Amino acid sequence: MHLASEAPRARTTDQIAAATQVPRAYLSKVIQSLCRAGLARSQRGMGGGVTLTKGPENLTILEVVNAVDPIQRIHTCPLDLAAHGTHLCPLHRRVDDALKMVEQAFARTTLAEVLADPSRSIPLCNFPRETKNSGEG
Repeated sequence: MHLASEAPRARTTDQIAAATQVPRAYLSKVIQSLCRAGLARSQRGMGGGVTLTKGPENLTILEVVNAVDPIQRIHTCPLDLAAHGTHLCPLHRRVDDALKMVEQAFARTTLAEVLADPSRSIPLCNFPRETKNSGEG
């Protein structure tokens, strides 16, 4: 989300970590996953940094999720119950249906849409705290 909000400017790992409060080591792994999936590119050196390869209006949440940590749908009994085989019980079928709905919602939502939401909170970023006037001069 931070890269989308700053697009098309490149941001360094340190800048992203500071803005999002994501630990640098974990962030580096996320960036590597995004680059391997072709969703981001990283350039070293002066003027370098990380940029998205698509505009935020063309990049869905599902693409990002699938690049970093794909949603694990349920295709066989997660308890390995032999009697269930490939037929999910009613509970696991409903869990998989819910996962399918999450996938569909993420596939329909671009990063630009999330950024355009009129919320006062910026996704995954520190939001300046309001200072209350204490009445003191």
